[in-house]
Amino acid sequence: MPRFLSATPNSQLLPLPWDTPLAEWPERYLVALPRGISRHVVRFIEVGDEVLAAKEVNEDLALHEYRLLHDLMRLHTPAVEPVGVISARQDSQGGPLDPILLTKHLQFALPYRSLFTPGIRNETVSLLLDAMVVLLARLHLIGLMWGDVSLSNILFRRDAGEFAAYLVDAETGELHDKLTDGQRQHDLAIARVNIFGDFCDLEAGGLLDASLDPLIMVDSIETRYNGLWHELTGVEEFSGSELHRIESRVRRLNALGFDIAELDIDTSVDGQTIRIQPKVVDAGHHSRRLLRLTGLDTEENQARRLLNDLDTYIVRCGLQSQDEAVSAHRWLTDCFEPVVSLIPPELMGKRDPAQIYHELLDYRWYQAQREQRDVPLLEAARGYVRDVLANLPDEAMINLDPVARTQSNPYDPSQGFVDDPRSEQLPPVVDPWEIEDDQIDLAAATRFDIDALRAKAKHASS
Repeated sequence: MPRFLSATPNSQLLPLPWDTPLAEWPERYLVALPRGISRHVVRFIEVGDEVLAAKEVNEDLALHEYRLLHDLMRLHTPAVEPVGVISARQDSQGGPLDPILLTKHLQFALPYRSLFTPGIRNETVSLLLDAMVVLLARLHLIGLMWGDVSLSNILFRRDAGEFAAYLVDAETGELHDKLTDGQRQHDLAIARVNIFGDFCDLEAGGLLDASLDPLIMVDSIETRYNGLWHELTGVEEFSGSELHRIESRVRRLNALGFDIAELDIDTSVDGQTIRIQPKVVDAGHHSRRLLRLTGLDTEENQARRLLNDLDTYIVRCGLQSQDEAVSAHRWLTDCFEPVVSLIPPELMGKRDPAQIYHELLDYRWYQAQREQRDVPLLEAARGYVRDVLANLPDEAMINLDPVARTQSNPYDPSQGFVDDPRSEQLPPVVDPWEIEDDQIDLAAATRFDIDALRAKAKHASS
């Protein structure tokens, strides 16, 4: 009987075929979902109403990653949620099998390969890199040296016109009290090499537009990261007559989605120079505010968009004098919930509710511009469902590979595609050395015949 390590035990895990190597599990247990390339065997399995990612890996790495993911969850860091480790596995002959690490499938999240199609815009690639850089900076702020930064180890969720990035693979991660500059630069160097490989792989597969140069794209990673890191942690000096720059620094960080928990302010002896530096910076400024006001748990840019709509609603309804929480509840019941209730159940897998509301606001604005009138929210919602949402791919639970080719194994996208047999019709290769070897009598060749050797030597000398 295998050993189950889990903070949230689930009895439905018990009857699964843990005595079978993960690569050989029957299809009835598996779910075909897009994922990144992995050095380990990874499958998505259905357990009751949940979908879990299962990774077969040695015990030390499984336990290390399980505990590190718990630490990241405790620190409110965007990463997949750990479920458990299944160890002490044996096959039907009693031979040992590697443990399996279980994590929750992240709804509406996509591997980078699912977002690339021929002709992808440069702006989309830039947004993916920005999301990766923000994730890396957040990890470094809490003291995590990732050690394996790549697009393959990240999942992306749509976030109101941008993307939010989530860490998937943490087996090489190390959590410290504080990272040195050398540790951060080491992660950046790994990111450059790995992401260059990711882009070259896309280029070879015809999924990267010819206008996109992998080297130019990875060269921008360090610039993006250093700019963000300086904004989050850099020292700023100014004269005593420019105190407004303190508030400006806080506002810039808030606009990036970060909160300052502590601001170190030093004043010179003569009071003419002020030096400020953020000491602790937490991400999720807008999402925490929206959660506090409405209970909606969203990505950061989605929260910013919904809060803007809430502010517009307050002005339009003349609620400025009311308590903000009361106004937010009215917006929730008058705007957000009626829109979500209009979405047919069969379309709910297209986008998460916050993303739907964001896209609806865009749809409503463009409709108002076309028709030169103020379009009611629910009228726009019906049009959005009919014209946009119904035609979008399902991002919750289906395979989203954009290339019209047959996968070798739909449960393991890393195995690639079935090649077209017509492209593999090569002329036969004839090797005379192999033909001569095929004519050797192997049975005779394994016997040591001294008489035959003497006769052969005598014949050669005569």
